[in-house]
Amino acid sequence: MTGIHSAAKEYDVIVLGGGPAGENAASYAVAGSDRTAAIVERERLGGECSYWACIPSKALLRPGHVLSAARGLPGVEGRGPDVAAVLRRRDEFVHAHDGDHDDSSQLDWAKQEGIAVIRGAGRLTGERTVRIGEHEIRARRAVVLATGSRAAVPDIPGLREALPWTSRDATNLHEIPKRVVVIGGGVVACEATTWLSALGAEVTLLVRGNRLLSGVEPFAGERVAAALTERGVDIRFGTSPQRVRRPAAADHGEGRIHGGPVTVHAEGPGGETTVLADEIVVATGRTPNTDDIGLDTVGLDAGYVEVDDQLTVTGVPGEWLYAVGDINHRAALTHMGKYQARVCGDVIAARAEGRSLTGPRYRAGADHHAVPQVVFTDPEVAAVGLTADAARRAGHDIRTVELDIEVAGSALTRNNYRGRAALVLDNTTDTLLGATFVGPDIGEQLHAATIAVAGRVPLEALWHAVPAFPTVSEFWLRLLETDRSSLPSAV
Repeated sequence: MTGIHSAAKEYDVIVLGGGPAGENAASYAVAGSDRTAAIVERERLGGECSYWACIPSKALLRPGHVLSAARGLPGVEGRGPDVAAVLRRRDEFVHAHDGDHDDSSQLDWAKQEGIAVIRGAGRLTGERTVRIGEHEIRARRAVVLATGSRAAVPDIPGLREALPWTSRDATNLHEIPKRVVVIGGGVVACEATTWLSALGAEVTLLVRGNRLLSGVEPFAGERVAAALTERGVDIRFGTSPQRVRRPAAADHGEGRIHGGPVTVHAEGPGGETTVLADEIVVATGRTPNTDDIGLDTVGLDAGYVEVDDQLTVTGVPGEWLYAVGDINHRAALTHMGKYQARVCGDVIAARAEGRSLTGPRYRAGADHHAVPQVVFTDPEVAAVGLTADAARRAGHDIRTVELDIEVAGSALTRNNYRGRAALVLDNTTDTLLGATFVGPDIGEQLHAATIAVAGRVPLEALWHAVPAFPTVSEFWLRLLETDRSSLPSAV
């Protein structure tokens, strides 16, 4: 155990899990008070995002984006990536040192916040009690579950025995396999395929469905697929692995090739197909880290933990148990976990001080209708709110507007700029329900849409949000003009 008050037996708030969500929950719950908090973490303070997910993946993706932009500008030399330099920069961001990750900066943060850090696997043992090894601690007010999730490996014959890479290996790779098979068609699969191919790997992408990124508008996945194919990626839709064989499998450590060649036998539209590779990456979803945290001691089953909008766990009396982040299955994104944690911390603080819980700050609502996400492929995909199909299923009367991004700002950004934008509009309220953008660095354009969706800003008001010239954001004006010209009143 380490950290201030680490030998204490009682705290006001105990948080299981020291990722971004857990850190925020602890910080907000005790802010400006004399309440005490402890974070129990079995690995590294900072969690999956800091060392094995968002941060390293973006560090690996950015050089490819920059090179792509350079190749679109005459007079700017575009070279291939310096792989060693790219990996060194990634290591700086994840604080890699001697094959491990250094979380001392996060420990310094916890100390400054007055939050104790206890190393070890925390497990509920009953109401407000947590055991870490032989040490038991008690929460006076709240226990927050923030244990995150891990990569799921499907039960395919021979796959687990082949010791495949998961997202942790792919983001922390130390050598580039010449040939890689990636299984999956979602965000992790598409981003990993993007950086692996940019770093020189020959990638075959096996996708069970008929498109990439099924959670966003179809045109987004189509554009990503076209770009990957253009860069030499072999995408096989409607293809599912049936068995995997790797006779010389050997665990050489995180991010290193795990033995000899691997053979994947898959079933596709043309029958059985075989792919030979030097490494296989599994990107087929995640599973919550709740199977060994003692949920049964408070009457809950292992799996995702259901919460209300105040992040209080349902089915457990007393309003003392909370769950934030991936494990509540509301929106498995780092920024949404942090958002939930802020609400959760405020709720804990208000209850501790006997304050009213009325008001929007004490209820998480954005993860119902205004979840933003950026997929850092090339081109990037940025989306918030509902897709057109999701809006119709929810019973909304909608209209859509969609167009290519062709404005002065995009043309000046690079030659042959290719981008597309779409809005989902509510006919009843004349507000924005969702937005999807595809294009180079388009993620930087998303927050305007997020504000419009979360704030339910009327379209008439958006007409007065004037985009600066010449920026890419001028496409907002073109979308509004296209929508207005399509309305019957405009005829």
